[in-house]
Amino acid sequence: MDDTQQDESLPFDEFPRPTFEAWQVAAVESLGGKPLDKLTTPTYEGIPLQPLYRREDTASIAAAHTVPGQAPYLRGAHAAGYVERPWAIAQELAYGRPAAFNQALRFDLEHGQTAVNLLLDGPTRAGKDPDAAQPGEVGRGGVSLASVEDVAVALKGVDLAAVPLFVRAGTVALPLLALLVAHLRRAGRPVSDLHGCLEDDPLGVLAHEGALPLSLARAYDEMAQLTLWAAHHAPRLATVAVHTYPYHNAGANAVQELAFALATGVAYVRALTRREVDVNVAAAHLRFDFAVGGNFFMEIAKLRAARLLWAQAVAAFGGNDDAQRMRLHARTARRNKTAVDPYANMLRVTTEALAAAVGGVESLHVSPFDEPIRPPDDFSRRIARNVQVILQEEAHLTEVIDPAGGAYAVEALTDQLAREAWALFQEVEHKGGMAEALKDGLAQSRIAAVADQRAANLAKRRDVVVGANQFANPNELDPLVDETDYEALHRERAAQISTYRTHDDDAGPLSAHVTALERLADMMVAPPETMVETAIAAALSGASLGEITRTLRLNDSARPTIVPVSLKRASEPFEALRNKAAGYTAAHGAHPRLFLANLGPPRQHKARADFAQGFFEVGGFEVLTNNGFPTPEAAAAAAIQSGAPAVVICSTDETYPDVVPPLAEAIRAQAPETVIILAGRPAEQVEALKATGVDEFIYFGADCLALNEWLIERISA
Repeated sequence: MDDTQQDESLPFDEFPRPTFEAWQVAAVESLGGKPLDKLTTPTYEGIPLQPLYRREDTASIAAAHTVPGQAPYLRGAHAAGYVERPWAIAQELAYGRPAAFNQALRFDLEHGQTAVNLLLDGPTRAGKDPDAAQPGEVGRGGVSLASVEDVAVALKGVDLAAVPLFVRAGTVALPLLALLVAHLRRAGRPVSDLHGCLEDDPLGVLAHEGALPLSLARAYDEMAQLTLWAAHHAPRLATVAVHTYPYHNAGANAVQELAFALATGVAYVRALTRREVDVNVAAAHLRFDFAVGGNFFMEIAKLRAARLLWAQAVAAFGGNDDAQRMRLHARTARRNKTAVDPYANMLRVTTEALAAAVGGVESLHVSPFDEPIRPPDDFSRRIARNVQVILQEEAHLTEVIDPAGGAYAVEALTDQLAREAWALFQEVEHKGGMAEALKDGLAQSRIAAVADQRAANLAKRRDVVVGANQFANPNELDPLVDETDYEALHRERAAQISTYRTHDDDAGPLSAHVTALERLADMMVAPPETMVETAIAAALSGASLGEITRTLRLNDSARPTIVPVSLKRASEPFEALRNKAAGYTAAHGAHPRLFLANLGPPRQHKARADFAQGFFEVGGFEVLTNNGFPTPEAAAAAAIQSGAPAVVICSTDETYPDVVPPLAEAIRAQAPETVIILAGRPAEQVEALKATGVDEFIYFGADCLALNEWLIERISA
């Protein structure tokens, strides 16, 4: 309804009609006369969140007044949204052995999962067979695949015609296609069964790892060959992906994530069209994979803005309406997940999954709570999977088309994000594109600046990671561990691939797969159809992933190296504090302890005592508290008796001049090595209090991380 309309079926006439001006007056009064901008929330994107959004804020946003399924697809890629096609539940399964992956996959497909999300280990993504990898790499973070037999084991009993297959292929999408197609042909299944995405993303690998195992030109050649082959034989199989995971998990804001994703997608379309791939074919075979973090409305707006931006970019290439339709996958972010208090991750992924669904993804992975620590167990997989099942079956999100559509705040934020991201994208283009932006460090430096801001705010607890820098659990059980024997796994997989390579050596002086590889080496200037089919023939003859990959890249040119983005979970510095505390415990036979010298009745000390307790529990300290002491002498005696190497004095600024000198003097007289800390920092008293023996101060805005590090080192000396 507009401002002049009312629903006559509702008794609105009984209530006074509010105006924006009246709300402003009431808001200022509630702030005690402070300016209204005190209700404005700053963001890392530089886009201030307003306390109230109105119709006027969205009236000029043309895309907000389109319908779902209509270009530029702001309101969804499909007209009927999830009503016609629910998003695919595409849980990653980080198991190293193909058989273990298959066992988990088949169980999960029977219990709510609707897509195969094949996560590969590092050596496989780099095109290395297990015996060419280092111990500890094989099977870590994903399945190890090196042969057609491995693919057959991993996908045993899975109908690829019924469920999409997603493979984060790194830079080996084409060699993996050869193994997959060889598997299907051996099984007598049509190649057209393949649908989903073989996620070829060389720039994503470069940003993440700092190097490519092939030149960028050769990577684009393989991308084009793969895409042309798929367009003819497996048209429902996307072959290119743009992953924002490295940028998001390095600390990028939403503007940067959008701009760098857009620049990467444009680079891929440009590379493909230069290799005679039609723009409509190129765009139809490209998928975007976004990480979704904890800023709920920002993440919804980010996904909606991504569709708008991509439609605009593809239109500039001359792509048709269908080509402008973004294919969109998401996974919950790694950056904000914790290894301490890990069960809180269940709550984080719930809001992130909701944001992804409301934002309009077509498939989604929800992280198990133990993802930062180990491969998931049955329980953690079930809980993560059921987050999506509940959103679909109980929250009924599949019955709503574009649930965020028309929300003034979301529409306004989407528009602002898109405009800021487009401006940064143009800056990247001016630099020469995304590859150049990575080579000269533009992307890394921009992300690092935001990541440094985030780290500083976390250290000072202006931003909160529950269980890590606030609300730590002092009684937390021993941490979860990854019990996988990666050394044994490496030996097992190396032996398997060695046996596989020699299984047809009785065919003559040259094995069949060696002959096939020689033919493949001779095909490097052949048409894509012939070259890809020759790679498939090599796989059918017994060639391994590593052998096919090496053959495809014979005589390759220089391979790029850059400074990668810095991937770090936000809570890692605080988790390092807990590890230092654990080291202290191992060395001294007891937890590091800290005594609260609370003075006066609870109303005098409790607020600061609670603050001090929370401040140091995040560092792993055992905090000894009490109901307060009537005199400084009594507090000093109790502190000394406790044997704690550090004492925090908790009272009020008004009482500190009287109580701190005798308390500090008494402690210093009997336990001179004791660290004395004051809760609060009265500016006019700081120097005088230091002179009495106070070593440090804790207060709102203090660097919690630095002070905890200082204290554990001080008492460990």
